[in-house]
Amino acid sequence: MNYRERVAAADWAAVTEEVDEYGCALLPQLVTPTEAKELTALYDSPERFRATITMARHRFGKGEYRYFAAPFPEVVQGLRETLYPRLLPIARSWAERLGWTDTWPDSLDKWLDECHAAGQTRPTPILLRYEEGDWNALHRDLYGDKVFPLQVVINLNEPGVDHTGGEFLLVEQRPRAQSRATATTIPFGHGLVFTTRDRPVQSARGWSKSPVRHGVSVIRSGRRHTLGLVFHDAA
Repeated sequence: MNYRERVAAADWAAVTEEVDEYGCALLPQLVTPTEAKELTALYDSPERFRATITMARHRFGKGEYRYFAAPFPEVVQGLRETLYPRLLPIARSWAERLGWTDTWPDSLDKWLDECHAAGQTRPTPILLRYEEGDWNALHRDLYGDKVFPLQVVINLNEPGVDHTGGEFLLVEQRPRAQSRATATTIPFGHGLVFTTRDRPVQSARGWSKSPVRHGVSVIRSGRRHTLGLVFHDAA
């Protein structure tokens, strides 16, 4: 299956409903075992990346990640371009409900042109590596004023085989209520779409903005690699 067929295999009506309800939703297998192996092997080729971040140094958690340099691997470019138009209706619906002035064009290329015109020119696809004891603190992937409100993470290892622990965490500060947490084990090669910043929550007063942060629980054993697809570039 090509990238378009893999992305189309998702039940997008159900994905939309689940993201609206929980702020995240599992996607079908987006990366083949061969592609996952090739991507994880790239981590040891620093020339393919523009920057390496050691999380403990910045108090982001414990572990390491690298931002890809352009040109990206085919699977990264293909999935990013194919997922964007599928996520666009959700983004536009949220903007309407929350009264955002943000607008996003129909194609990823045009949207990235807008990011670049605003000074956000640095690529944001990420390859993350977690070893035993590593974790990722709750955060948001905001790199400037231009923000796409959804992003996708893909697990490149087999949970329970290559690693234990490492659940994806989403914590939402609900309006006038205690925070709500969601933990998800992402199957090998599958994606998870989740909100980057805020999502709409309906209340007696209408739609309210619910701030959301995400992270990764402690890796109990083994090694975990993930591919992060952010749909806006960085300043």
